[in-house]
Parts: sequence; C-alpha cells; structure tokens
Amino acid sequence: MISFLISLVALVLGYALYSRVAERVFGPDDRPTPALRRADKVDYIVMPGWRIFMIQFLNIAGTGPIFGAIMGMWFGPSAYLWIVFGCIFGGAVHDYISGMLSLRHDGCGQAELTGLYLGSGARKAMIVFTMLMMVLVGAFFVYCPAIILAGIWGEKMMWVAIIFLYYVATTIMPIDKVIGRVYPLFALSMLFMVVALGIVLCIKSPVLPEVWDGLSNLGAERLGLKQPLFPALFVTIACGAVSGFHATQSPMMARCMKSERQGRPIFYGAMITEGIVALVWATISSYFFFAEGWREVCSPELIAKFEASGLSLIQNFDAPTVVNIVCASWLGTFGSILALLGIVAAPITTGGSSFRSARLILAEAFHLNQSSKRARLLLSLPVFAVGIALLAWQIGNPSGFSTVWQYVAWGTQLMAAVTLWVCTVYLFKEHKCYWLTLVPALFMTVVVSDFLFVSNTTLGLPYTPSLIAAFVIALAALARFILWARAQH
Repeated sequence: MISFLISLVALVLGYALYSRVAERVFGPDDRPTPALRRADKVDYIVMPGWRIFMIQFLNIAGTGPIFGAIMGMWFGPSAYLWIVFGCIFGGAVHDYISGMLSLRHDGCGQAELTGLYLGSGARKAMIVFTMLMMVLVGAFFVYCPAIILAGIWGEKMMWVAIIFLYYVATTIMPIDKVIGRVYPLFALSMLFMVVALGIVLCIKSPVLPEVWDGLSNLGAERLGLKQPLFPALFVTIACGAVSGFHATQSPMMARCMKSERQGRPIFYGAMITEGIVALVWATISSYFFFAEGWREVCSPELIAKFEASGLSLIQNFDAPTVVNIVCASWLGTFGSILALLGIVAAPITTGGSSFRSARLILAEAFHLNQSSKRARLLLSLPVFAVGIALLAWQIGNPSGFSTVWQYVAWGTQLMAAVTLWVCTVYLFKEHKCYWLTLVPALFMTVVVSDFLFVSNTTLGLPYTPSLIAAFVIALAALARFILWARAQH
C-alpha cells in the first residue's frame, strides 16, 4: 500500500508542478478561441470549464484506466512506475500539447495536425488510420454492453439497436445537447466510485507487493502470464499512462473552450485524474491477484467453482468480472450500480464520442460544412454503415473482440508516438523546449516497434532481436529529426 500512497502523492505533485512546466513551454495567451471565432451552435460552442473537464475526462477514460490497469498490474508493481512516470511526463504532456495545438489551429483533429507538421503523406495515412480506429472502437463498444444489459432485462438485439441509436444522436446532435448534458453525470459517478474504492483500500491497508520488492514480471512467476513485461505492460496500460486515442478526443473540447488558459486543468488535469483512476484499480488488482483478495470478495460458491475449474486466476477472473465482484463486495448494492455504470456506460459513451470524432475527421479531410443536420447525417451514413458491418462480424464471431482489441491497443500507442513527434516538430519550429515531447516520443517509438516485432498477435519474433530492432528504429527516427532540424537553420 505504501507504493500506492507514494504514487498518489506523485501524481498530485506532477499536476501541481510539471503541468506548469508544460504550460510555460507552450505559452497560452488571450487570443480568441475557435469557440468564439467560429461559433456554429453545433461543434463550436462555449461551455463551462467544469463541464468540459468532465466530458474530456470521460472521453479519454471510458473503461481504459479500469480494465487496462487491472490487466497491467498482472505484471507486478512495475505498473506503478509506468502509471506515475508515464502519466506525468508522457500522457499528460501528450494530451496538453496536442490539445493546445488543436486549440491554436481552429480545433482541427489529429490527422490535420499531423499533415501540418509531418507532411501530406503522413496526413493521408493518419486520416485512414484514425478513421479505422474510431469506427472499430465505436462498433466494438456496442455488443459487449448490450450483452450485459440483456442479462438484466430485454434482448441483446434490442439493446444493440438502442445503443446504436444513441450513437446516432451523439454524432449528429449539437455537442451541448447530448454529450454536454449526459457525460458529466457519468464522469461524476466514475469519480465517486474511484474515491469510494480508494477509501476502502486505505481502510483495509492490505499487504501488497511494493516497488522496492522488485520490478520483475511477477505475473510470470505467480499467475502464469506468458507475455514479456516490456513492451506488453506499456501497451496494456494505455489510457492510464499514455494513449494516442486522447488526441482524437481533445479537438472536440478544444472547440468548446473560451480561453487558452483553461488548457492546463482540462487537458493535463483530466489525464492526471485518469492516472489516479488507473492507480486505484491497479492497486485493487494487486490485492485481488497477489494478496489472496479474491478469497475475501468472492462468494463460497464462486470460489468452489474456480477451484474446480483448473484455470489460473487470470484465466478465470477477467477485468470486467473483477470490477463487478469488488464493487459489489466493498460498496454493496450501490457499488453494483456503479460497477454497472463503469462496465456499461463508459464503453457506450466512448463509442459515441468515437463516431462523432469520425464525422469530424471526414468533415475536415474533405472541407465539408457541418452546420445543417442533414449535412451531418449524410456524412455520418457511411461511417454508420461500416460500423454496422463490423458489429455484424463481431456478433457472428464472439471471440473476435479480444483478437481485434489487441491491435486497437497497439494502434492507440502508435497514434501516441506519432502525436508526440508532431508536438516535437511544433515546439522546435516555435523555438520552444522540444525535449519536453522528444523524450516520450522516442520511448513510445521503441514500445510500439518492439510490440510489433515480438507480440504473438503480430510478427512473433524472438525477444532480443525485436528489442534491438526497436531501438534501431527509434535511433533512425531521432537521426531523421536531427537532420531535419539542422536543415531548418
């Protein structure tokens, strides 16, 4: 528990101190924001800062800092270091600089920013890649919540239809009509759940593996985990540390801010808050899997069923199951409701935001006016059509989600690496401290390259050659940047 408390203090201090470093490097000023200059009552609408923070937090969080943190802690207490250092020096900086860049460029999206700073070829590739990611996330976050809701009442296909109709509303309606009203409530419930669970953790104060006990792959030793700690940990915990998905969501909020000075609490602050969510759930995971916590929170019937199954802990108890069991045990009926919100509402809101982002990406790519509802609907139809096709494929292939999601997890970290390189080029051009984003850009380049080489879901190459190749790619990227930077003088 000491590692948890130290990590919690470190995240708070990271916001108090390092966020000001990032803000000073970027240099926000009092120029009119896109919400004021391009107000259209649809996508460009001034909203209160607290509401924007709540929407940003829920948009970038979803189930990521919950499920990802639970699975990330399977590797052991090294997860604490990734959450803390990744969040403060990587993820929060990534979110702040990219969010402010969008704010400075009329709220444009990640693909357009990539084109401005890395060239037209990179822009085209990023348009295709981000569109694919947004539709995948949107489509695959329909069926799982529908299954859970059908277990409570109704039929699966009924809930699929209801969720998809909700997606249509969030994609087409003005941002303050659905997202602006519903998302803050869900964000508040998630924050309440995390605070309540954090209090219970502190009261119980279980004896858990600490950082100083060793940073080896504890999951391989105790849980039968077969993945290597590096780079798997750094892909598994994405939204709680560094995630390129965030750069696809921040432009929506950049179009609603009335001042650039709101950027630090909204962009950097929301990421630190997400890091705290990940920290709490990672610690709960440590308690559940490494401190025999599962024996305390599971019913005798469930324990007997598990012991008779012959499965390992991580095979029997997946992340959603852990969330449901722990919330019900620690927080009672109210906890069960909060767990349901986390497992159902969070992915639904993330899916809705993803489809809206896809519409905005297309509108920017083809310079289409989105002021009329008809224009928004016509542009969204092909996006929905692809989403429905992917959804139909998932329904016919129940195991498809776990397979595709591994590529989505890698894809979001690839987007993070690209976004950090975009931010680095911008800072260099503006004669600012580009090391702020260059160091995490290099690290994430190593992570995504190594995962591509070593993972069994991709190339499956031997570990050491994969790691060497990943460092070579990162050094080549650094050399390319240095040559480009010298050519600018």
